[in-house]
Order: sequence, then structure tokens, then C-alpha cells
Amino acid sequence: MKRVLDILKYALLLAFSAALMVYAVRGQDLSRIGRYMLEADYTWLGITMLLSALGYLSRSYRWKMQLDAANYRASFWQVYHAMMVGYLANMVLPRMGEVIRCSVLRRTSGVPVHVAVGTVITERVIDVVVLFGLLGATLLLDFHKFWAFVVDKLLGGQAQYDAMARNRTPLLWAAVIAGVLMLIAAYALWRNLERLSENRFFNRIIKFVRGLLEGVFSIRKLENKGMFLLHTFFTWLVYFLMDYLAFFAFPETYNLGVRAGLAVLTFGAFGMAAPVSGGIGTFHLLVQSILIVFGVSPEAGIAYALVVHGAQTLLVVLMGGISFVASMMQAGRKARVGAVEPAELSVIHADER
Repeated sequence: MKRVLDILKYALLLAFSAALMVYAVRGQDLSRIGRYMLEADYTWLGITMLLSALGYLSRSYRWKMQLDAANYRASFWQVYHAMMVGYLANMVLPRMGEVIRCSVLRRTSGVPVHVAVGTVITERVIDVVVLFGLLGATLLLDFHKFWAFVVDKLLGGQAQYDAMARNRTPLLWAAVIAGVLMLIAAYALWRNLERLSENRFFNRIIKFVRGLLEGVFSIRKLENKGMFLLHTFFTWLVYFLMDYLAFFAFPETYNLGVRAGLAVLTFGAFGMAAPVSGGIGTFHLLVQSILIVFGVSPEAGIAYALVVHGAQTLLVVLMGGISFVASMMQAGRKARVGAVEPAELSVIHADER
């Protein structure tokens, strides 16, 4: 039954991605989109793929720094291969890649899953802080453009927005109900805390959470915080350059500036973070919408999104596939070493006797 539910869940997510893609190209000239894609200068896409590969290496080193701070040693290549396998898994299993990469790292280096997951949570929290900082900068730099787009496309025009602004009662009631439900849940947990502490499953959860916190707060023990920040900056600089340099591959986006690149980076990242396979659909629709804000035609916008996303997907498949094979070989070697050691100990004890 569980397998059927999992299949149904992923089928629905794929259907949702497909629906978003259909929505993005509705009413457009498909032949024109194809022409834009065929005439793109793929030299620029090659440069972005090379930069992206460097970004993955930087992220791997940053993750290794977190693991070292948590007193769990893993080689750089063990960390890198585990991370790339996780990214590859995200192409098929939305948001499961984070758990899978921690599982792969456990098999290749012995780092406990809950500690690795804790470091990944810290990594994601840092990325979210950076992303919302970029969102704030993007909206401040081009607030009028984005607000006009939101009012026109999402709120149904100025008249509809004015009507919603005058009637705030539904929003207030929703906030009150949500607050009451949270208070009830907190009170119920507090009243039953002693009983829960005797439950084996609850204690397992507590142990797992403690492991998570050990990984999360490992950042406080970093030996070189400056290097960690440098890798964080470099990773996001690479993300920006990937989107900005891709502008030069298309005539309609060739003259777009840094502000447009920042906007595509920000909203494209939100699209990739959506719980769908590889950001398919959400990335394309958001990037197309942002490019429309900056005066690019819908056809050119979706062509840009398709080519950029396709190039990065191809890179993840290639690098992730190689890392999958390498991680399986690493896990096999670790298993053989683990099997040999007890045998050697038994020989030593026999000699002693």
C-alpha cells in the first residue's frame, strides 16, 4: 500500500510539473521557441556548466568543513560523491536527495545519518538566509516593475487588488484560527510530555533530534569560519554567473543587465527549491515570468529557461552518475575492509593461544 501511495504521490508531482510547463507555453508560437533554442550560442552554456562544476566542488568542501567540525572525518571525494548522488536523486525524488546523500555518506565513510542531516539543515538555513537577502535586494532594486507585474498578472488588475485591500476580514480570521490551533497543539504536548517520555518511539525521535542539533551547531566549531563564508559567497557567485552569462546566448536577453541576472537567480532558486522533480515546471514558469518583467517575449523567456535548465540537468546527470558508481565502489571497499578486520583479529587470537 505504501508503495502505491509513493507512486501516486510522484505521479501527481510529475503531473503538476507538466501542467506548469503547459501553462508556460500556452498560446505561444512553439516553432518560434524551437528556433530560439536552436539558434542559441551554446558556447556560453558550456562556460556556465564549467562554472557550475566548480560550484559543486566548492559546496562539497564547505560540507566537509561542517562534518569536520562535528568530529566526523570523511575524505573530500566521499563527501563530493555523496552530495552529487543526492542531487541526482532530487531529479527523480523531490527533496529526498538530502536524506539519500547522507545515507550514501554513511555507507562510504561511517558518518551517522542524523549528524549528516543536521549539517545539511544548517547548510540549507544559511542558503535560505542568503536567498531571502537576495530577494529583498531584487525587490528593492526593481520594486515598481515587480509590483506592477503582481497586480496585473496575479491579482487580476488594479481594481481587483483595491477590492481585496478593502476587505481584510478573511485574512484576519485565518491568522486567528492558525494561532489558536498552534496554542492548542503546544498545550497538548506540554500536558502529555511526561507520558511521551516513556514511549520508545518518542525517545528515538529525541535521540535523532539531538543528533540533528549536533550537526546543526557544528558550524560553531568551524576551524576556519572565514573560509566557510568564502565558499558560501563563491557558491552563490557561481549561481549568479550561470544565469547572467546565459543571457549572452540569446539575442533577446543579450542586453539584460546585472539586475535582471539577480532577479533570475533569486526566483529561479525558489523554483528549484519547490517540491517537484528537479524544479521542472516551477523553475521554467518563474524564470519566464521574471524575464517578461524585464521586457523579454514569453517565447524567448521559456526558451532561455528550457536551455539553462536542460544544461544544468545534463551536468547533474553526468556528474551524479559518475559519483553514483564511485560511491558504490567506495562502499564496497569499506565493506570488504570491515569484513577483513575481524578475520585478522581471529588469526591474532589463535596465534596467542
